[in-house]
Amino acid sequence: MKKYPFQEVSNLNTIGIKENLLPFSLLVVINLFVGSMIGLERTILPLIGEEQFGIASASAALSFIISFGFSKAIVNFFAGNLADRIGRRQVLLIGWFIGLFVPLIIIFAQFWWMIVFANILLGINQGLTWSMTVNMKIDLSKKTQRGLAIGLNEFAGYIGVALFAMISGYTASNYSLRPEPFYIGIGIAVFGFLLSLVITDTEKHIKNLKIDDVQTNNLKTVFWKTTWKDKNLSSASFAGLATNLKDGMAWGLFPLFFSSRGLTIGQIGLITAIYPAAWGVFQLFTGALSDQIGRKWLITVGMWLQAFSLWSLLFIDTYSLWIIGAALLGIGTAMVYPTLIASISDIVPSSWRATSTGIYRFWRDSGYVFGALMAGIISDRLNVSWAIGLVACLPLAAGMITAMRMNETLRNTKENF
Repeated sequence: MKKYPFQEVSNLNTIGIKENLLPFSLLVVINLFVGSMIGLERTILPLIGEEQFGIASASAALSFIISFGFSKAIVNFFAGNLADRIGRRQVLLIGWFIGLFVPLIIIFAQFWWMIVFANILLGINQGLTWSMTVNMKIDLSKKTQRGLAIGLNEFAGYIGVALFAMISGYTASNYSLRPEPFYIGIGIAVFGFLLSLVITDTEKHIKNLKIDDVQTNNLKTVFWKTTWKDKNLSSASFAGLATNLKDGMAWGLFPLFFSSRGLTIGQIGLITAIYPAAWGVFQLFTGALSDQIGRKWLITVGMWLQAFSLWSLLFIDTYSLWIIGAALLGIGTAMVYPTLIASISDIVPSSWRATSTGIYRFWRDSGYVFGALMAGIISDRLNVSWAIGLVACLPLAAGMITAMRMNETLRNTKENF
């Protein structure tokens, strides 16, 4: 097993979920609101492009996801390093302030480019806020609790996605696609900002760590370690990219795919909510499970399950079975999402953990860009079904890479940092 030249020893009176239950719980609630910002768009924005702006090309319709993924990936790249310099809480507040403009722009948008611009801001909002809730929870948690901590964070975020995907679909079906669903978004952004004002920064917990790291880790060095040089970090980065590549496709094409099968907006809203709901709920268990059984095979099997779930959706033609397929897709995603970040936290010292996690999230969320581009181009050249089927090959390949190249990163240790 590869040796990492660092050791962390902490003051156990200040580290741990139980020891920091109030701020940890508040961060869980905050991330529910972070995910809700995406959920508002999940069901209805592709339909707004088609029905209100007359966008027939799948590539053009998915441009809002490309803009979201690109801005979120770039912000993720710098967010961790920025947080290491100015503090997590400050970055969290900046993210919420930017997010307030997203529903306002969508409400008043007269042109599609305004929707695209709103999603650039949404990507910035998500890159700053979600990154900080992850890093702050890791700061508060012992080493043996990181899978659980990340699972709780992602659970809250994707329950927010699922809940508000369903609420926005219900609101749109009873009122209209705009502006009513996005009034809710204004309230979410305001409430998220106010909650973030209350939370205390976790910087003091990092200062309690004594670090022996013989390497010099600037941004360039950490980038290459996370992207290519370290086989565990780079395998995790590609698996994360493949996961969100699949999700970028699902976000843009699922409403169009199920609409072409004759489902109503309400039915589409339920399916598009079931997928992130299963993703969110099962992370409660998969994150904690990875603390017990290890990371590698949970990631590998989860990647394969995502691929086979997507293919299953193409070969069934029943509403109830589509719901089951969407749930299995969410379970596969839940197996890998918290586990990948936990595996990174296993092997990266706290002195550059936020930076490395930010670079991983840069590659992971670049998947939205590649997924939307692939889905749009293939849909225009062939059809939506072909796009779904071909995109599923990427999670399958990522699972093969983690199976052959990745080591088990969870180590047996008596240290509880």
